[in-house]
Amino acid sequence: MALELQAVTKRVGQVTHVKETSLVLEPGRFNVLLGETGSGKTSLIKLMAGLDRIASGRILMDGQDVTGMSPQKRNISLVHQFFVNYPHMTVFDNIASPLRVAGLPKSEIQGRVEAAADVLQLRPMLHRRPHELSGGQQQRTALARAIAKESTAVFLDEPLANLDYKLREELRDQLPELFAGRGAVVVYATSEPAEALMLGGRTALMQDGHVTQFGPTAEIYRHPNTLTSARVFSDPPINAARVTKKGSRVEMGHGLGWDVTGAAAGLRDGAYTVAIRPNYVLPTSPGAGAVPMTGTVQITELSGSESTAHFRLGSDTWVSLAPGVHPYRVGVDHRFYMDPAHCFYFAPDGALAA
Repeated sequence: MALELQAVTKRVGQVTHVKETSLVLEPGRFNVLLGETGSGKTSLIKLMAGLDRIASGRILMDGQDVTGMSPQKRNISLVHQFFVNYPHMTVFDNIASPLRVAGLPKSEIQGRVEAAADVLQLRPMLHRRPHELSGGQQQRTALARAIAKESTAVFLDEPLANLDYKLREELRDQLPELFAGRGAVVVYATSEPAEALMLGGRTALMQDGHVTQFGPTAEIYRHPNTLTSARVFSDPPINAARVTKKGSRVEMGHGLGWDVTGAAAGLRDGAYTVAIRPNYVLPTSPGAGAVPMTGTVQITELSGSESTAHFRLGSDTWVSLAPGVHPYRVGVDHRFYMDPAHCFYFAPDGALAA
């Protein structure tokens, strides 16, 4: 059962919230919508779920046109980042609520609720009410409701955003397993590139209401087709600067330049934008061919076993993300090394050149 969007748009008054979008989302894998807050992820999910009307285009589910169909008739589930549970109901009744609305027999409701509760480790809590649960347990209840309903499409709109770090890690690891083999189209919205990579599947990159690229998650991370896509799929922000290619040499200014090899060597002479992810800009040399650069450290961050440094390079701010703990000092010049083998080159119109 595929979910297909055919040139759908959404407008509110004169403002376009979703630009013309065509996608085919298939069951059996996660379909991730990745973009910053305000990029159009939630708007697109509401269109797919039937909560908002499309301005133009069509939506098909398993080949059937459901464009004007209500959410109830589409047999979909929607899990928000906020815990949407009925406070006066027990966990059992919360999970069972859509099954009762559908008029299923009591014996089937009992079986489905218990099965979903077992998957999400909620069996001991079935007689509790939401206020007696932790945030993670409340979100598990919402997920259990989606599983028990056996929907044809499940929309997860940043469902882990309000959980603490440990719970997010735990549920993120479980999610692909929870929906595996259920035959549902699963759409997961997130603003975190790392989360998209962990979930795998296929990812649609979103920017300003537009899908800039769609495909296997690891593939589009390695090969963004535009500078916009590269920026969406990078955290910390990807480093970018204007360069000039002449012959086998690329010059970036600030006295920096390097010899190009591989596909970049075949580029025509001229102006480009070079982009490189922060994990290839390091405080120690990665080996032969590394380009040394000196910048003034502006901000430093230490997260677990990684060190991040934002440093000034001419009029630009660059970012380094390195394993280990490094003794950066704010306001002090520091030497960094860029690995040009991992550079992307983009043409003046933003399209990938090499």
